[in-house]
Amino acid sequence: MLMRNMFATHTDYGDFKGLIAENPNFVPSNVDGICERKGQFLVMEWKRPGEAVSKGQEYLIKALAKLPNFIVLIIYGDTDDETTIHKYYLVNQDGSCTLAGSNFAMLKEFYKNWYEMADGN
Repeated sequence: MLMRNMFATHTDYGDFKGLIAENPNFVPSNVDGICERKGQFLVMEWKRPGEAVSKGQEYLIKALAKLPNFIVLIIYGDTDDETTIHKYYLVNQDGSCTLAGSNFAMLKEFYKNWYEMADGN
């Protein structure tokens, strides 16, 4: 299903805050997209231009990027009316980020290349 609703709600995990007494700010995080193909994973975290990755998401994204078979992207753009990409970064296994592209055409090519790699072609 395609979603073109900029007012779409997100899951609010506020009720989890404080459940872990020794770490009261420990709450679930989310990622905006994940693909699996033959045991290979592509994780996509979308942010609007100027929007920051939260500290919890940063920990999660870096941990996923360290895992074998995981490719993690942070994408700056939106899908409100059409897909607009300003830039996107590959999260390296050491947690650093490398600029991987600057428009939707480049992201589509990255996506197709990832699929072919995961498919073993």
